[in-house]
Amino acid sequence: MLDALLDLAEIIAAFGGGAFGAALGPLPAFIFTGFMVIAGEAATLVDPEAAAITDQVAFGPPFSPAISFAGGVAATAYAARRGYMDTGFDYHEAKNIAYALGTKPDVLAVGGAFGILGYWLVTLSAELGMPYDPIAMGVVLSAFAHRLILGYSIIGKVRGANILDMSPFEREEMRVIGDSATDGGEATDRAEGKPTAAAAPQKERLKVEPWLPHQYKWDHVAMLGLAAGILGAYVGIVTGSAFLGFGISAASLVFLNCGVEKIPVTHHITLPAATAALAVYVPADGGIAEGAPVAYDSGALLAGTGAEVALIVGLVIGVIAALFGELFQRVFFAHGDTHVDPPAAAIVFGTFLVALLYVLGVFPTTVWIPWF
Repeated sequence: MLDALLDLAEIIAAFGGGAFGAALGPLPAFIFTGFMVIAGEAATLVDPEAAAITDQVAFGPPFSPAISFAGGVAATAYAARRGYMDTGFDYHEAKNIAYALGTKPDVLAVGGAFGILGYWLVTLSAELGMPYDPIAMGVVLSAFAHRLILGYSIIGKVRGANILDMSPFEREEMRVIGDSATDGGEATDRAEGKPTAAAAPQKERLKVEPWLPHQYKWDHVAMLGLAAGILGAYVGIVTGSAFLGFGISAASLVFLNCGVEKIPVTHHITLPAATAALAVYVPADGGIAEGAPVAYDSGALLAGTGAEVALIVGLVIGVIAALFGELFQRVFFAHGDTHVDPPAAAIVFGTFLVALLYVLGVFPTTVWIPWF
């Protein structure tokens, strides 16, 4: 493990990946991850030796979400803290992950530093054989790290009836940042009750900021999980790739980055769904998933199922992952000031669920998910 953590070439490359992710912007960098996964998985179907495109480029230092995306997210939080960002973004500037940060050296250095942190986090999970997606966990832990290191609150101030309440957003309730109203003769922030400069400009901001304004209602999220879960599972079982559907979902976010309204985010649905479907599916030729980190358990409850059952399994896991992502965003995104990624958390939960169902004797394998 220590050799992997101290691999100088990988550390240098991770710094470059994190800095490049900051320069491009977190969301554009992640979109490149999606395109590279599509290219890698398509090439691997023709030539298995082309797997390096997915493994070393899409999920390696250049575009691994734990390195380039997470590094970019941390750099965005840093740039916002330093006052470098004034884009008119509706939420806190530190949540503006579609914004390219350019070439400012200190911003790119922060991105690079968190790129290295992301590499270490992924390596630790992988070397320990933790039963979840190590890259997704790296994204989540890196986000909490940048909040702690840069002085942001882990959750933020809850302004609704409870931490899950999105109704202040629906009522368009605003808070004023930099208000010169006084409290006992001292200028205060109206929302926080903290001292602020009397001459600070007023800026309104929503009291509660859902991760996606068009994708937060429980029934809508569940229905999206159902549809994307089926499609992720289908792509998985017809191609044998657990990652191609993820790549398609990630690449589709180019439209969201370009400002097309109501584009759904689905990569946290398609990846767990495809993995779960492949865990139970046995193709007509009788082959099973090869290269899995655990032995195939032919006595498992769902061993040897056909496409129909695999699609239903993918549907169920897709809905669960979608709903968990929404729960996570209500707790950690909606009230905070920086981007903590709900899809990454949902992928961690969804892949852990696949591993858990294997241990419980329901799934016959974990496909690609390690198990201690």
